[in-house]
Amino acid sequence: MSFLEYRVKTAPTGLAKVLHINWALVLLVTATASVGWLMLTSVAGGDIDTWAGPQMKRFAVGLVLMFSVAFVPIWFWRNMAGLAYIVSLALLVVVEFFGTVGMGAQRWIALGPVVLQPSEMAKVTLVMMLAAYYDWLDPKKVSRPLWVLLPVLIILVPTALVVIQPNLGTALLLLMVGAAVMFLAGVSLWYFGVVAAMGVGAVFSVFSLRGTPWQFLHDYQYRRIDTFFDPTADPLGAGYNIIQAKIALGSGGWAGKGFMQGTQSRLNFLPEKHTDFIFNTLAEEFGFVGAASLLVLYALVIAFCVASAMQNRDRFSSLLILGIAANFFFYLAVNLSMVMGMAPVVGVPLPLVSYGGSAMLVLMVAFGLVQSAHVHRLR
Repeated sequence: MSFLEYRVKTAPTGLAKVLHINWALVLLVTATASVGWLMLTSVAGGDIDTWAGPQMKRFAVGLVLMFSVAFVPIWFWRNMAGLAYIVSLALLVVVEFFGTVGMGAQRWIALGPVVLQPSEMAKVTLVMMLAAYYDWLDPKKVSRPLWVLLPVLIILVPTALVVIQPNLGTALLLLMVGAAVMFLAGVSLWYFGVVAAMGVGAVFSVFSLRGTPWQFLHDYQYRRIDTFFDPTADPLGAGYNIIQAKIALGSGGWAGKGFMQGTQSRLNFLPEKHTDFIFNTLAEEFGFVGAASLLVLYALVIAFCVASAMQNRDRFSSLLILGIAANFFFYLAVNLSMVMGMAPVVGVPLPLVSYGGSAMLVLMVAFGLVQSAHVHRLR
């Protein structure tokens, strides 16, 4: 019996696939999204139709997508990894020429009533491509220079296309999740040491070339870095957002001010209260207890993904699940670091909680891939 035949004969079919769904993960994802609906209702002054209603509809569509992806055999998604990666690159190129501009960046493609952000899709297709690559590659060659160069190029191409939008936050996420998959695949730590040294050199170059025609970042991105180091230098301008975010974060105390009683959000002091800074609204209204509860939900989502990966004997499936879990973790970590003043503001929303279309749907498709790997794992 060939390995492919073994896969087919040991995979569940029909109704059995429903029973093999990781229902605990489904419930955790739904519970996390429910926190988002609650907070979106709060920041809209109790009006569900403004943000919470559309977000619920997107989540319902996302659930359909998740189950649809989950019921398709995981080896099909492995075979589609290259095509998915190429399509995401093509969409990133299309954005550069025909994209919709918003908040000073060209990141979206308008397809009738649907607005697509290809950079969100790229984060998932990059993981798929790297997992397929290391599934194909002989493990003995993982750390050989030639075979390390190819995945580096796979990571850098979409990263470069995202940087020029400009979207520095998502570009950093692509680099981090790509590096995580390479690490999980067994690439030697010496390469990461070299990259870390190059990163230090890059940071030095970024600051030393500021104000010259060859500066790497846009002026507004430099201002974000200045604000990170000293938000009080311009409290009513560039530093306003993070100062108000810290006030909201700390004013909730242990148990919070109560649902819809957050003064920072209700009086519109808190910026982007329904997207990037929604965690601060949660902390103000439900305090440390509410904020910690959400973090526990996030930790459980990641833990269930890691547990599923460790139970899976298929290399592609394991790397895919762990890569998606790493993407979810970095997404969460960057947003929390940003809204707590521990990192510059880069415009990364809180997964499953912040208001948004592309991010929600792509994340649900990613969880569908996790479920597909779980349902069709070798038994």
